[in-house]
Amino acid sequence: MKTLTAPAVAQFRRDGFYFPIRVLSPAEAAGYRTRLETVERAHGGPLGGELRHKSHLLFTWLNELIRHPRIVDVVEDLLGPNLLCWSSSFFIKEARDPAFVSWHQDSTYWGLSEPDVVTAWVALSESSIESGAMRMIPGTHTEQVAHRDTFAPENLLSRGQEIMVEVDEARAVDVVLHPGEMSLHHVRMFHGSPPNRSADRRIGYAIRYIPTHVRQVAGPRDTATLVRGVDAYRHFDHEEAPAADLDAAARARHAAIMKRQGDLLYRGTTAERFR
Repeated sequence: MKTLTAPAVAQFRRDGFYFPIRVLSPAEAAGYRTRLETVERAHGGPLGGELRHKSHLLFTWLNELIRHPRIVDVVEDLLGPNLLCWSSSFFIKEARDPAFVSWHQDSTYWGLSEPDVVTAWVALSESSIESGAMRMIPGTHTEQVAHRDTFAPENLLSRGQEIMVEVDEARAVDVVLHPGEMSLHHVRMFHGSPPNRSADRRIGYAIRYIPTHVRQVAGPRDTATLVRGVDAYRHFDHEEAPAADLDAAARARHAAIMKRQGDLLYRGTTAERFR
């Protein structure tokens, strides 16, 4: 083990999640938040649509974050030494905003061959009960359950998907994180989050890691970023890091990749673009 203890790994295997893990100092987390909000000011408002997804292909500082040793060391303890970043997304709730995340499993529409997928959710602001921290139901990561699409306008998920079986919310654990801390959760974990009732934004960056043996089985050939080790399988086209923030070549590559992602994640619906 590089970072996690044996009991921590056992807890993750049993519950489907583990937190908190300090990966950035408060000052480092504040620096990432400042960079994000500088970009938002330049674009006239909060990041939206495709800019919130696979943002590591557009910004050098996020490409560095998905490779951060303190993050990747932890993921290696769970998934092994050969790792791809399959995707990343900002989950941002504005102050006193009704936006929420319904109870769901990440695995529902991702199309990956095996549930060997871990999300590292890095807090760039306080993620408290008041600000709408994630909630997880321990032990619910053992099987895939049915979902329905709602496309609810205030739901932050791509399809507004929600679990169709009863969720025992009395067992839910609030994943409270301070800036620079992260949580880990399994791809089949029952999780969601309520609206932000606080006076500050709740900003999280979710990074999805897979070992290189995992494949895409639900759509066209997929893409991913090799962040550690070697990829002997080559199930994914390897993504290129941006040379500079939002440079023309990076934006063109990102647009093409997001078209592939949209075709995959919205398959079977009339939706075409990320919200």
